Amino acid sequence: MNPMRELFVEKVVVHMGVGEAGEKLTKAEEIMKTITGNTPVRSIAKKTQPAFGIRKGGAIGCRVTLRGEKAENFLNTALGIVERRIYRSQFDRSGNFSFGIEEHTDFPGMSYDPQIGIYGMDVNVVLARKGIRITRRHAQQKKLPEKQVVRPDDTVSFLETKFQAEVN
Repeated sequence: MNPMRELFVEKVVVHMGVGEAGEKLTKAEEIMKTITGNTPVRSIAKKTQPAFGIRKGGAIGCRVTLRGEKAENFLNTALGIVERRIYRSQFDRSGNFSFGIEEHTDFPGMSYDPQIGIYGMDVNVVLARKGIRITRRHAQQKKLPEKQVVRPDDTVSFLETKFQAEVN
């Protein structure tokens, strides 16, 4: 197979939405740092939602972006938690997919602590092929050729071969 056609995990974004700043968000950041090994970045509210007590500009969650080997290791662990089962509805047209993990305690080494509580998280996975840079570079930016575009079917075969995941 042509090495330029091979898929790779470009990045994995792990997000915890807490809904409020303060002690709850601080605990979520500590959990995220323990699970991923990276320092989380706070997510900021774009709009004021009085019904939920959210103000524009207030911190409401945290996220971590993983790349390279760390991303693949985390994805392998996270897929194990969801029993290596992904549904077709979790894919977008670009071949990216997302899934949720209900409890942080499912990760190895994490245990339930009544002082902390239980936090869930979203895992967003972006796949790409080599050569994607031509669409992002500043000089001589070009459109990605049709054969380099990642499709959901390509992602399904990649998940089945590399991560032994089942796609329903």
